[in-house]
Amino acid sequence: MTSTRERQRAAARARLEREMAERAAKARKGRQTQAIVGAAAVLVLVVAGTVWLVTKLGGDDDKQQNANTAGYSQCTYTEVPKEGRPKQIKDVGLPPTQQANKGSQTMTLDTNLGPITAKINRDQVPCTAGSFTHLASKGFFDNTKCHRLVTQGIKVLQCGDPAATGNGWRDTDGMGGPSYNLTEENLPTDKRPPYPEGVIAMANSGQPGSTGSQFFIVYGDSQLDPNYTVLGTITGGMDLVQQVAAAGDDGAFAQQAGGGHPKKEVVIKKLTMTDIQGG
Repeated sequence: MTSTRERQRAAARARLEREMAERAAKARKGRQTQAIVGAAAVLVLVVAGTVWLVTKLGGDDDKQQNANTAGYSQCTYTEVPKEGRPKQIKDVGLPPTQQANKGSQTMTLDTNLGPITAKINRDQVPCTAGSFTHLASKGFFDNTKCHRLVTQGIKVLQCGDPAATGNGWRDTDGMGGPSYNLTEENLPTDKRPPYPEGVIAMANSGQPGSTGSQFFIVYGDSQLDPNYTVLGTITGGMDLVQQVAAAGDDGAFAQQAGGGHPKKEVVIKKLTMTDIQGG
């Protein structure tokens, strides 16, 4: 038979084994808990990092988008339908729809009488200035003649008709323009007079959104309705315009819009637009 001492030893070993097993089980459970907590922490970090990255990239995209659009205006240039388009229309394509709305440009008319210059502020007429820059780059105005002079009621010299060229230019009806129209800008609704001497403005058909390429130089304060885009201000050559006005007109448009072809011809040999300054 097993002695009492041996039974006591066996019982002690059993207790020790149970305690060791319990400790091992607790250790495993502790490691499992730590692993779960660690994995959760890693997951939290991964999620947080992903959110930060998406937010950062999204923020950068927004900043880039803002950088791409800040200082620019979205312009609409409406193409004249090709079907039934008058022969006086000159197609040189469309200007870019995104146009700078800061800074200024100098427009120069190199005429047979000498240079006429004007300052154009982009913040006031971004779309019209963009149109002129486009047309000038295509030589649209080169070798055209100012086709209309008005000396009664209003005092303007009108130019910009691409059909006013060659020996038969006096037969022009003043209906020429580019293959698109644009909306009027910078209307002088709060100015009196709306079109003072020294202003250069855009002609139109009398309907909203009918601005094209024709423009007029105001050589004496004129009480026109404020429906025409004020493009800029003449900075040089007004004396040349006054000389043309003094010579008078032939009355060709007297029964229509008034005035006629200027008796002293003005030929725009070239029209140029400088790069944008101060933008």
